[in-house]
Amino acid sequence: MAMLTYYDIDKSKKAFIFELDDVLYPQKDYLLQVYYLFANLLEYTETVPPANELVVFFKKAYEGYGPNNIFQRAAAVFGIDEKYREKFNSLHVNAKLPLKLLLFPSIKKMLHQMIEDGKSIYVLTRGNPLMQLNKLKQIAWEGIDQQLRAYFFDDLVLQGFSSPISQLLKVNALQPNEVLLIGAETPYHYGDKGNERLDYMSVSLLLDEQLS
Repeated sequence: MAMLTYYDIDKSKKAFIFELDDVLYPQKDYLLQVYYLFANLLEYTETVPPANELVVFFKKAYEGYGPNNIFQRAAAVFGIDEKYREKFNSLHVNAKLPLKLLLFPSIKKMLHQMIEDGKSIYVLTRGNPLMQLNKLKQIAWEGIDQQLRAYFFDDLVLQGFSSPISQLLKVNALQPNEVLLIGAETPYHYGDKGNERLDYMSVSLLLDEQLS
């Protein structure tokens, strides 16, 4: 199926809400750099295992099994002390990456087109708010970040908002039919009824490359 473009999207929409990971950029670009930093830290501290060997292992483990339990897998193979788990986890939250994170080319083009059309752009992202903010700060936005607002799903829930989508719409004076949600997983419910949802589009329809 041919990739959709901005010109295929309903132009009556006033605003667009994007998830972050695997929607604006490939999440693996963040995680693989975190693994690289951890491997080099461990080699510097313990002299073993060699950082390049651990990096290769992390990459293969990630591609084969995803990020879940990846520390345990590495620890079992390389004998990594459990005391390093906390550092491994903290790097996910506050890592200063060697390289900027790049937006998907087709998404970057679309964001520029939305801005030119005067549309409102929001990011609503799940996960640890500090980690998600760290990612946002290290994306090569090329000025796009000046035209969007970011909201953190988990933070809004902690503030007592049972429906972060509803709160985003309320704060920005938007009606559900004026908004398109673009994500990689299940659409968020914006109301109390399970069958009430924003118009939703899977980002897979907009990407000219497959996520791996």
